Amino acid sequence: MKRHLKCSSMRTTLFVGSMALFLASALCAGRLVAQTPADVWSVADSIRARIKAPDFPKREFVVTQFGAKGNGVFECTAAFKKAIEKCAKKGGGRVVVPKGEYLVGRIYLKSNVNLHLAGGAVIKFHRDPKKYLPVVFTRWEGIELMNYSPFVYAFEETNIAITGSGTLDGQASNEYWWSWSGKDVFGWKEGMPKQKPGRDKLLEMGEKNVPVNDRVFGEGYYLRPNFIQPYRSKNILIEGVKILNSPMWEIHPVLCENVTVRNVHIDTHGPNNDGVDPESCKDVLIENCYFNTGDDCIAIKSGRNNDGRRLNTPSQNIVVQGCMFKDGHGAVTIGSEISGGARNVFAEKCEVESPILYNALRIKSNAVRGGLIENVYVRDFNVKLVDRAAIDIDLFYEEGKNGQFYPTIRNIGVERMTVKSGKVAFNLVGYEEAPLQNVWLRDCRFEDVPKGYKVEHVKEFKAERTFVNGKEITP
Repeated sequence: MKRHLKCSSMRTTLFVGSMALFLASALCAGRLVAQTPADVWSVADSIRARIKAPDFPKREFVVTQFGAKGNGVFECTAAFKKAIEKCAKKGGGRVVVPKGEYLVGRIYLKSNVNLHLAGGAVIKFHRDPKKYLPVVFTRWEGIELMNYSPFVYAFEETNIAITGSGTLDGQASNEYWWSWSGKDVFGWKEGMPKQKPGRDKLLEMGEKNVPVNDRVFGEGYYLRPNFIQPYRSKNILIEGVKILNSPMWEIHPVLCENVTVRNVHIDTHGPNNDGVDPESCKDVLIENCYFNTGDDCIAIKSGRNNDGRRLNTPSQNIVVQGCMFKDGHGAVTIGSEISGGARNVFAEKCEVESPILYNALRIKSNAVRGGLIENVYVRDFNVKLVDRAAIDIDLFYEEGKNGQFYPTIRNIGVERMTVKSGKVAFNLVGYEEAPLQNVWLRDCRFEDVPKGYKVEHVKEFKAERTFVNGKEITP
């Protein structure tokens, strides 16, 4: 192994330009079984270099000039709509939300519009579900449908942004939105409405290939809207804002390209309150964000079951850098709605610290959802405390092995991850019929993990200079 690594290092030094080009094309095609960290991360550098935040004309449209009042009680939806439409009609610019509290219903972002929240600005979203009708074309837990509009929505738009140092407050709570999950801990009581009948109907429609325009939900079905969702859009920036109290997933770009999420602070602990969920997206940068969530902090997705396979669009070329993960389930997660697959995911220089955050790296699927997940690389993670396994590949999630679509997991590499405390160092468990392929650890150290580690049904597992409870692994 040492001789091979030395040769690869020399070859990269001599032919770095041509090698980087070869690696980029090989990674995109899913062919590479990468062994040399420098080679792998040169691909991440090339992905990041081509992700560009959109620019906007230096024009400003202040919402208070269109009738908005920042007193927290005046209905400002129409004023925001007028400001955004005027900005778009003039060729784009910034729609500015000054200091104050603004009560709104849904916001639709148009091309070339940057919704900018000044310091002290708070957008409070209406708690009345009717404010998010009529239904729009959206995706709910990986299945396309017509449902309540996300709070901030865009469909087939280009060059859109949400920026500034203000706050977006969804005002969800056990009294509003969260009880629809049907969970007692979130306020649901016997006799109250819940999402399960609607969710079951949607799953059935997805399996039967019912046309999306005929999958009409909304009122009476209790499928909670996502917070921010650009759909089939390009050149997206979400930067600087604070996001609180979402009904469900927070930032959920779907079928989008060239997405930047930077310096965002997310703090919400409701059901399914994922932080950032790029779904079937290409070229995504998530950097310097803070996550304190009720579910996965970052969850990379690509559709669920038959509907995900129908669209067959993977999430690919995703870079995560410099993030802080507090509460949640997985810090960087791939799945579970991953039927369209995921490839070329890079996460580095992050911190994890919570007694209730499950995993630092989490990959989850099953034999119903399937999916090809390949080329996932993590380095320089400082894990001070984690509740379960620092690294967890879980192919027995929910339906488990009871399906016909075994997931393929290959080319997973972790280097320089340090874990100070957790229950398990790592769980790497594949199926006997479909083992994990090419999983490697380098220069990792897992301390105070009383349950050690598990490796089952893994083809080509390698560990180099990696220690669990002070003992070097020798696979």
